[in-house]
Amino acid sequence: MGLVTQTSMRPAEAGQTNQPERGPWIARPAKAFSSAALRERLIGSTRGWRDYPPSLRLWFWLVPALTSALGGVLRFVRLDTPHSLVFDETYYVKDAYSYLVSGYERGWPDKANDSFNAGNPAILLDTPEYVVHPPVGKWMIAGGMWLFGADNPFGWRFAAALTGTLSILLLTLIALKLFRSLPLAAAAGLLLAVDGHHLVMSRTSLLDIFLMFWILAAFGALLLDHDDGRRRLAARLGRHAAASPKGQPSPRQLLAGPWLGIRWWRLAAGVCIGLAVGTKWSGLFFLAGFGVLTVLWDLNARRVAGIRGWVSGGVIKDGLQAFASMVPVAVVVYTATWTGWFRSEGAYFRQWAQSNPSAEWGWLPDSLRSLAHYHLEAYKFHQGLGSEHPYEASAWSWLVMGRPTSFFYQKPEQGVPGCDVPNCASAILSVGNPMIWWGAAISLVVLLFWWAGRRDWRAGAILAGVGAGYLPWFMYPERTMFFFYAVSFEPFLVLALVYCLGLVLGRDTDPLWRRRSGVYLVALFVAGAVLLSAFFYPVWTAETIPYQEWRFRMWMPSWI
Repeated sequence: MGLVTQTSMRPAEAGQTNQPERGPWIARPAKAFSSAALRERLIGSTRGWRDYPPSLRLWFWLVPALTSALGGVLRFVRLDTPHSLVFDETYYVKDAYSYLVSGYERGWPDKANDSFNAGNPAILLDTPEYVVHPPVGKWMIAGGMWLFGADNPFGWRFAAALTGTLSILLLTLIALKLFRSLPLAAAAGLLLAVDGHHLVMSRTSLLDIFLMFWILAAFGALLLDHDDGRRRLAARLGRHAAASPKGQPSPRQLLAGPWLGIRWWRLAAGVCIGLAVGTKWSGLFFLAGFGVLTVLWDLNARRVAGIRGWVSGGVIKDGLQAFASMVPVAVVVYTATWTGWFRSEGAYFRQWAQSNPSAEWGWLPDSLRSLAHYHLEAYKFHQGLGSEHPYEASAWSWLVMGRPTSFFYQKPEQGVPGCDVPNCASAILSVGNPMIWWGAAISLVVLLFWWAGRRDWRAGAILAGVGAGYLPWFMYPERTMFFFYAVSFEPFLVLALVYCLGLVLGRDTDPLWRRRSGVYLVALFVAGAVLLSAFFYPVWTAETIPYQEWRFRMWMPSWI
């Protein structure tokens, strides 16, 4: 299977594999506005998985399942190592336990980590704790602790490992939807499964892996809405044409086009974005980016369908509904994630409104005024977050992994399991696979040209995902930032890389030698990435290795 490109492109402009042959691009109106012709123009001659033979249909399930299974093994094996809180787990894991006990964050005594690591987490104070991140990610961590206990690292990290594994499944399905290619879908899932940055974030209970998952889920929902909306447009215009004696919609019907009804996948995207923002506020940038992206898709669909007022029609009949489907839904979902805080009496700032009456805002319920004040204070905290940190990394350095974050480092003594030499090391470094990350950085440049020159909507969609997660950080150069924030848009980097691997594969119409060369090159790249991940695996999972072996893996001085 190869790739299917945007239906509004001429075959010569596709630049991808397996470009289907099209009929003439000039047709009589009576034929151009039939449901079949509109569908072909809008989404191409793509088939559903049920239309394929059973032998091939099986692979539509096996490929995502196998890549996810591999990712799950890498994430769950030795998940309880190291047997202590690492890096920012000291905040989020303890907050999650507090959620299990009281539904909101409570304070901890001095040296609480020692007690927590020893399997005795029940030392919570009665005072509330001030935190600046929303609850969703911590509730997800709490779910794993509820299942497997709060007294062991496996319970702390189960939710992160499961979420990381499910994100591999999601990315494989998304790549299959975008590229219509089982090999490229397998490559996308495999590359994400073996990448060290994603692996480290899946094996430690920080919030960013949960943010990434909900963002990816929202993107997948919008991809489904992309095709669903175009099918609806083709069907409704086709019905207008069939009802007309001339075999085409009336000028009035073509002025703005039809309403497309409730877009359920877009509502689902709003729910996912609400959960993303409920994990970290940086999800707001994806809400804005994805909202613009889905409206642009609809505008283009109306243009390709032949609607004369495609801009005004798209804005009024698609854009306003897109806003109503995503923004209010995301707001409601986000507010609901604070249910534990609402239900409490002693959470931080919970009683602020009662102590601070307001003539101007007194009409609001005290709970909402208190929550608004909480958010204002948290926003001020984020704006002023500029303290120095040994592993802070400017956003400029993220794509080349200039300063990855060290989550854990110890020097085991000779004689402990795994250390048979005088100097050993055990480390967790959130560095990605260089072939994947550096290849993806180059791929972004290629995608810019392909999107601008070839008008490939898939390239634009991938770039939108990277841009929404990456570019906003350049607005806050004075803020303390870390490389691991980049996991929120890492799946889109993998998609960019796989897009370029599709270009290397070539088209089905290319000569045999060209196709064979492309297959060899892609297979060689993916195999090389897997082997390189095996080389770096010890410094991603806290394996005990000789110190010199650890130094061999520090390719840049800034990695130390």
